[in-house]
Amino acid sequence: MTTSVLTQRRQRINVLVENKVSFAGEHAELSIYDTYQDAQKVSLHSSELLFCGMLTGKKVMHVADCQYHSAFLPHQSFVLAPGQKVLIDFPEATLQQPTTCLAIEISTDKIRKVVDALNFKQEISNNDFFHYVPKLVHGQHNLQTQQLLEKMITLFSENEQHREYLIELSLNELITRLLQQQSRELLLASCKQANMSTPLGNVLNFIEQHLHEDIQIETLCKIACMSRSKFYQQFKLAFGVTPALWQQQLRLQQAYRLLQAGERISQVCYQLGFNNPSHFSRVFKQTFGASPKHITKAN
Repeated sequence: MTTSVLTQRRQRINVLVENKVSFAGEHAELSIYDTYQDAQKVSLHSSELLFCGMLTGKKVMHVADCQYHSAFLPHQSFVLAPGQKVLIDFPEATLQQPTTCLAIEISTDKIRKVVDALNFKQEISNNDFFHYVPKLVHGQHNLQTQQLLEKMITLFSENEQHREYLIELSLNELITRLLQQQSRELLLASCKQANMSTPLGNVLNFIEQHLHEDIQIETLCKIACMSRSKFYQQFKLAFGVTPALWQQQLRLQQAYRLLQAGERISQVCYQLGFNNPSHFSRVFKQTFGASPKHITKAN
């Protein structure tokens, strides 16, 4: 994950709390923060959107304006809206095992351009599908997002040929993934309100309500009132994955929560529709970077 340039700069420790190494691009700045000692209520904010990805260790995030207090762990993303302030605790940071976080500051203008481009591709005129909502977003990111973040570390920190162009491509993908997550939340919120529903929103609700079942694609097409080809196209453009992979991601997120609550691995596996415990353990580790046993032991 690390590169020679990045490694050399991170070895120059100037402060023990949030030691920062930054690399600038045209529309974004990438920073790596290392913390080497226990600390509380360390302030962080930005005038632009701040996308954070946890690499090692544990933080506890406190956001006063929405009364939010939660642990921030590896394979999770934490997004702050422009101007939003967060206070951070570092309960496990040591000199031997620092807490390390990636932060990418993205200009509002860049987000607006990606939103406009995606809505144009959707060919929606009166009611744009993609929106950027200036609020806190915190959740698990999938394997694709993890791989994207690792690639962006290399692109920002190395002076490769076509560096700026490649950074722009990766930045477009990262923003799209954020918008897909926010669009999902907007769809779910809207279709839960009386007399308000959208075809894809209804599909998401159905998948969530039948998480443990094998869902036929024909059923989802009927709910969306779309042909098979159009439904696949619209769903993947909106959420970046196929319906089957979407259902699997929801199952794995629910599995993580159940294991944290102390439920047995085999019980969680079959309860959520996985037929093979070894397959469940394999995809779980690919997604979260830790086995189900590790999650149950940690709690």
